[in-house]
Amino acid sequence: MTRKQSALFEPKLMRTSLKEAFKKLDPRVQWRNPVMFVVYLGSIITTVIWLAILFGKTDGGALFTGSIALWLWFTVLFANFAEALAEGRSKAQAESLKGVKKTSWATKLAEARLDSPSETVTSENLQKGDIVLVKAGDTIPCDGEIIEGGASVDESAITGESAPVIREAGGDFSSVTGGTRILSDWLIIQSTVNQGETFLDRMIAMVEGAKRRKTPNEVALTILLVALTIVFLLATATIFPFSIFSVEAGKSGTAVSITTLVALLVCLIPTTIGGLLSAIGVAGMSRMLGANVIATSGRAVEAAGDVDVLLLDKTGTITLGNRQASEFLPAPGVSETELADAAQLSSLADETPEGRSIVVLAKQRFNLRERDIHALEASFIPFSAQTRMSGVNIHGRKIRKGAVDAIRNYMESNGITFPPEINVLVEGVARTGGTPLVVADNLKVLGVVALKDIVKGGIKERFAQLRLMGIKTVMITGDNHLTAGAIAAEAGVDDFLSEATPEAKLALIRQYQSEGRLVAMTGDGTNDAPALAQADVAVAMNSGTQAAKEAGNMVDLDSNPTKLIEVVHIGKQMLMTRGSLTTFSISNDVAKYFAIIPAAFAATYPQLNALNVMQLTSPTSAILSAVIFNALIIVFLIPLALKGVSYTAMSAAALLRRNLWIYGLGGLLVPFIGIKLIDVLLTLLGLS
Repeated sequence: MTRKQSALFEPKLMRTSLKEAFKKLDPRVQWRNPVMFVVYLGSIITTVIWLAILFGKTDGGALFTGSIALWLWFTVLFANFAEALAEGRSKAQAESLKGVKKTSWATKLAEARLDSPSETVTSENLQKGDIVLVKAGDTIPCDGEIIEGGASVDESAITGESAPVIREAGGDFSSVTGGTRILSDWLIIQSTVNQGETFLDRMIAMVEGAKRRKTPNEVALTILLVALTIVFLLATATIFPFSIFSVEAGKSGTAVSITTLVALLVCLIPTTIGGLLSAIGVAGMSRMLGANVIATSGRAVEAAGDVDVLLLDKTGTITLGNRQASEFLPAPGVSETELADAAQLSSLADETPEGRSIVVLAKQRFNLRERDIHALEASFIPFSAQTRMSGVNIHGRKIRKGAVDAIRNYMESNGITFPPEINVLVEGVARTGGTPLVVADNLKVLGVVALKDIVKGGIKERFAQLRLMGIKTVMITGDNHLTAGAIAAEAGVDDFLSEATPEAKLALIRQYQSEGRLVAMTGDGTNDAPALAQADVAVAMNSGTQAAKEAGNMVDLDSNPTKLIEVVHIGKQMLMTRGSLTTFSISNDVAKYFAIIPAAFAATYPQLNALNVMQLTSPTSAILSAVIFNALIIVFLIPLALKGVSYTAMSAAALLRRNLWIYGLGGLLVPFIGIKLIDVLLTLLGLS
């Protein structure tokens, strides 16, 4: 037995699942599964008839009726056990993956000044008018207005735009949004909303307005099972009066009993797939968890198998999330090494992701090792929102690094003309979707450092695999069209949506869905939440915001957008499992016809004895054997339902042929063998 199998049948899990199986006998639970609810009602009816026979209230064989009732209850319990076992395995896996829930804290000030008395409170307790202090590295705890200070703010979690923005008191850029993060300096913010009125709350309102649809496979299978159950229920119900009429008209034989009709009905309806249906869905969720993806429902897993459009948020999903230095572009007459050396010196004390990336790039390209900050006896100028540049004063050199406008103003304020050839380099970086940083040494412009979104390694190849699986990939981003196009080409996606607002993302998904396509989306920001809620399959990154994770129906604990390939594979495996077991269930009903129909009606219509091809010992043995087999086959199929049928990429026609040969033919032959063996055993035990 493999490790996975031993874990599946671990004694503690088995005991817990057995208890849950009895708890699930609650009719409020049973009615959710139409097929098993019919078996459940049949169990109650035959039990009542058995008790009536025992107390002399009606005629009939107590042993036969009691045996039928017992095995019908076993059938229901085995189905409950399969579902409980799958649920128990998922819960056990989920428990091992639970993390510590983080609480967001805020520094609340008594007055709007840095030296004001302060207290630490949870962000949930902030109200309109409260004043808070937020420093570099902190998350802004509320929507508000800056009343003092200026800072570089990372708003990618909210807007989808990867480049940081400057937010400062006064003017048009003084509003901040809760959930964004300060990269430099500090801000004193006054909350402008009460709890329940924030940007996040508006996103939640949009999430609640979005609705997921049932998948086509789910709808089709539900209709099939319900239709077969109703058809056989009506057919069985009409047999009873017809049997009485036939006996009275022919003056021979006996009318079929209600117990026999219940046994016939249970064996005719697709009990096998009905009993394992819930287990298959829960097992799909469990397999997702094995891939480090938490799925909130089996429907989400099933939908993953039918996805044909995938929308991916750019920041943190396709790209690493922070812009990094990619190239040194020296000015005429300046070597690339000289530019890299000055850029690295100016970045040694820069703790932003961009600053650290410049130090690393200079080291990789020109083996410029990081210097000892203290040994250099340098004076570092930190980045500030006001100057929009940083730098270092070292050994008589004044090196500055910053935005184009900031360096231009710095030079012109010192009477130096900004060289026009640098504008050419700047425009070239901008055209490719990058962010240019200009480096100057003693008022001499050395060149430009190009920052760009770094596409995650291997993602282009993974998108190619998705394309082969018939899945269209669409990148969605808050970046401008030029930047989005450049990154889309590098990542290898099929299409992209630039300058995307939450409303635009939602509209795009609805457009694809109106065309009859199943849409999957991965995202990590609050601004992705409405679209994640609308998507048929919504995979939120674990590194993303709480709003995104609550809106999605799956959470990738590894925060790897290419995990969708595994998600799709598991979804297709679930569909294969459901289809295979449905084929098996319908096929093995054929054998039961040859067992129960002759046993039930041969006394009235002797010609039906020709259908007794298994040569079963007696009508009692035939009916009991069929009911016992009907219960035991669920037990034997539980491991297959939980493990899943293996999926191999092939055409639908090839998959259908394989299913028919293995599960269609197998479902036809296995019951003939199984029912006959049970009949022989019952005969040997003297129960026939």
